Amino acid sequence: MVEEISLEDVFAKIDRGELKLHELDKLFNDSNKATEIRRRYIESKVNVKLENVGKTVIDFNTVVGRNIENTIGAAQVPIGIAGPLRVIGDYANGLYYIPLATTEGALVASVNRGAKIVTESGGARSKVINDGMTRAPPVIAVPSIIDAVELVNWVNEHFNEVKSVAESTSRHARLVSIQPFIVGNNVWLRFKFTTGDAMGMNMVTIATDKAVKYILSNFPRARLVALSGNMCVDKKANAVNFLLGRG
Repeated sequence: MVEEISLEDVFAKIDRGELKLHELDKLFNDSNKATEIRRRYIESKVNVKLENVGKTVIDFNTVVGRNIENTIGAAQVPIGIAGPLRVIGDYANGLYYIPLATTEGALVASVNRGAKIVTESGGARSKVINDGMTRAPPVIAVPSIIDAVELVNWVNEHFNEVKSVAESTSRHARLVSIQPFIVGNNVWLRFKFTTGDAMGMNMVTIATDKAVKYILSNFPRARLVALSGNMCVDKKANAVNFLLGRG
């Protein structure tokens, strides 16, 4: 039985390579217990006590496999409050307090002063003029520019089918458009989704991946060159996002 395995036996198996740290969750069928044992193993290897890392209210059974792997605990970050900030918008309209998790001294105070000035000046007015999250992972190669145009035409003609496939991966993702870019015999397809209340980056990545596989299976002349075509564009300033938005 798993309960009969001693801590020393577990550590010995890890040292011999018979057991991986990430396999502890499955071994004990309890990520909370696996987290504690991983932490104690690391403590034994580096000769450092990680008591504060182990003090958390997080139930690791709810996050391992979804948000993180190989857990050993959690880090606490102080949270300050700024505001209230007056916002005048279509969806948010009123006074709002702003929680800020940070270890940067004077940051909360600075934001708080800014919120006070904005509020006393009448509030911050906002308008949503474009709502969506984009993903353009693939670079698709075809034999010629003629094929590239035919591929784009096929995608446009079968948009509803591609939309259905993409949206089958999520309860919230809704495919709005597929914007093509052609350079020679290479095609980039920039997918745009709405994602409900979520930022939705992972959501649209999964949806786009399935949609691209469907396109490739129905257009045999197409070949996926790279999973990331960098047309999104992620985590960097670029003209495409300045003009078209990213999400």
